[in-house]
Amino acid sequence: MTAPVFVVESLERAGGAEFVLDGPEGRHAVSVKRLRAGEEVVLTDGHGRWAEGVVKAAEGKDRLVLELGAVAEEAPERPRITVVQALPKGDRGELAVETMTETGVDAIVPWAAARCITQWKGERGAKALGKWRATAREAGKQSRRVRFPEVADAATTKQVAALLAAADFAAVLHEDRDYGSEALATADLPAEGEIVLVVGPEGGVSPEELALFEEAGAKAYRLGRTVLRTSTAGTAATALLLGRTGRWS
Repeated sequence: MTAPVFVVESLERAGGAEFVLDGPEGRHAVSVKRLRAGEEVVLTDGHGRWAEGVVKAAEGKDRLVLELGAVAEEAPERPRITVVQALPKGDRGELAVETMTETGVDAIVPWAAARCITQWKGERGAKALGKWRATAREAGKQSRRVRFPEVADAATTKQVAALLAAADFAAVLHEDRDYGSEALATADLPAEGEIVLVVGPEGGVSPEELALFEEAGAKAYRLGRTVLRTSTAGTAATALLLGRTGRWS
């Protein structure tokens, strides 16, 4: 079992010194994980900087005293994979974020597609975005990542089109074989740069959105013979791309 991961605001000047983990993370380490002297942990800022540590003492209910090793930095993965995720119903958005994070996606962009039943507006939208970001953080810890995926502000269709136009490889998952979509499993992928993948809502990407995305340089692609739900399609496609680009080798 690999060492548990805990998130800290900063690791500046922390390497090779005694470090106190307190607050919510310290409480989780002491009261939930029940870590004791001699056990190993990993601290990270979630942006690629991390350090291994050994527990010296657990104090009270929320204070862990650690001896930290040198701080290291994990380079960003290449090619970078961004998934534009249409807003699903209920808690399926958080499920999508959780599994994509565990799989290894680098960035997630919530998208208010034309056929989305769920709409993020005002306070409700801010709360939903906060849940997505908290889910990415917790899933990043659970999967032992030290560079968590970025969860952007919700994007409009025009903003998604601009993102696709700047990508080195832009794809829209579209299961309609009569439309002329190609197999993502045989697409010509870049070894560097940015891959942007659009996952539509349960009702599919509208013809107007498809046309706009094609103008931006994106092509329509499909996965297997089955039709996946919007909450699982991004994870399946990310796994396929990670394998094909060598990031899982």
